[in-house]
Amino acid sequence: MAYTSSTLAPLRHDTYRTIWFASLSSNFGGLIQAVGAAWMMTTITASEDMVALVQTSTALPIMLFSLISGALADNYDRRRVMLTAQCMMLTVSALLTATALLGWITPWLLLFFTFLIGCGTALNNPSWQASVGDMVPRADLPGAVTLNSMGFNITRSVGPAIGGVIVAAAGAAAAFAVNTVSYFALIYALMRWRPSTPVSTLPREALGSAIFAGLRYVSMSPNLEKVLVRGLLFGIGASSILALLPVVALDLVGGGPLTYGFMLGAFGIGAIGGAVLNARLRQMLSSEMIIRLSFTGFALSAVIAAFSPSAVLTSAGLLVSGACWVSALSLFNTIVQLSTPRWVVGRALSLYQTVTFGGIAGGSWLWGIAADRYGVADALLMSSVVMLLGIAIGLRFSMPAFASLNLDPLNRFTAPALSLDITPRSGPIVIQVDYDIADADLAEFMALMVERRRIRIRDGARHWALMRDLENPGLWTESYHTPTWVEYIRHNQRRTQADAENIDRLRALHRGEGPPHVHRMIERQAIPPDDDVFHKAPIDLHH
Repeated sequence: MAYTSSTLAPLRHDTYRTIWFASLSSNFGGLIQAVGAAWMMTTITASEDMVALVQTSTALPIMLFSLISGALADNYDRRRVMLTAQCMMLTVSALLTATALLGWITPWLLLFFTFLIGCGTALNNPSWQASVGDMVPRADLPGAVTLNSMGFNITRSVGPAIGGVIVAAAGAAAAFAVNTVSYFALIYALMRWRPSTPVSTLPREALGSAIFAGLRYVSMSPNLEKVLVRGLLFGIGASSILALLPVVALDLVGGGPLTYGFMLGAFGIGAIGGAVLNARLRQMLSSEMIIRLSFTGFALSAVIAAFSPSAVLTSAGLLVSGACWVSALSLFNTIVQLSTPRWVVGRALSLYQTVTFGGIAGGSWLWGIAADRYGVADALLMSSVVMLLGIAIGLRFSMPAFASLNLDPLNRFTAPALSLDITPRSGPIVIQVDYDIADADLAEFMALMVERRRIRIRDGARHWALMRDLENPGLWTESYHTPTWVEYIRHNQRRTQADAENIDRLRALHRGEGPPHVHRMIERQAIPPDDDVFHKAPIDLHH
């Protein structure tokens, strides 16, 4: 598939354009609030550790709750989930504003409010990012992901500077008030959006099962594992600059809130430049090379910030790190979306966010402790070493190219007519598929079965096995279980167009008349009630 080369192409789509512009307002307010919170912390405590915890308190909920949010994004109306999140953040921001105006704020109370805002972000992000694929065609998806980063960083380039002005002129409470007002545009845009949601014939997955299904899918997807490893290292290393920037502005360059705001603005301007160049970079460089350059740029920026006595020189370094920030994170996000079918994309994105923001939260705390113990400059230099480690680890976890797989549903499966009266919850279900394979085709058959196992387990199968008949060596039986009949149906509906090649090649190797024979059986126990062996839980065969 050819992807659009223009970063602005997704703005042709009305729904995406409306919500994108509304998000600018919300992002603008959020960054002003972040400046107010970070600077307020520097005025009510002398601990660099507490200052760094402001960023940790925002990122930590994303690490803790994104998996749950991803499951909600894949099983509920994403628009309603986003509306709930935005209304929650509006309420918390209003309470933070009132508390600051009344003079009741304390360091831990400030962290509590920023933590709650982070919880709203954790609830919102998987649904928002998964919805991008519902608003634009697949060809425009990389551009839309980059444009989301560009929108955030447009506000980052202006918002913090204005936030610094607001804090300097009217105090942090005024910054919190601006953030409170900023939610209304996005709430209005979401209320007007009427997405076309496909009607599912299956009952909604239970929350625990949905989370486990997402974890299973990602664990059986090599491309996603590589993104998680590199995203974790990037989050840990890159968090140092943003977490310690208030202290850099105050101690290393001798500035105030305006200096801090303008330095964040430089970071945002660099990010905009990176977003504009992203499409061109993807055409010129491999995904791995872009990530290596991003790690290198952040390491360089950290070194400059550690040694520079000048706000201008430090800001120049922040231009580089801003470009690297958006290049790396948008590429990670795009690979996750292009490597994941729609039924699980919210959970895959949430796991990516959990790992990456977990790295940011943990890194912010780590660099705050390092700054307290060794000084800000040494903490920044330590983080640059972590970024270099992120480059080296690419030798083992090299980033994949943009996927060209067709992950639309295959839609070949039709539920069979059954002679036994069962309900959707009946189970466990045991499936056996018989293949008649010639000796000359065994090597190809075994290679296909390796991939078959991965696909089956990824889509929900359990206890997968491959067996060969001792009396008829040409007969091979693939076996797996699903907990219930409805999970067997769900398993088959998860097949994608990209899986068709494996299915078709296996059928071509089968020598029997017609397709491989499928046995669908329900398991039952025949252990006497007074047997002293271990008793399994009773199995409901009809309910």
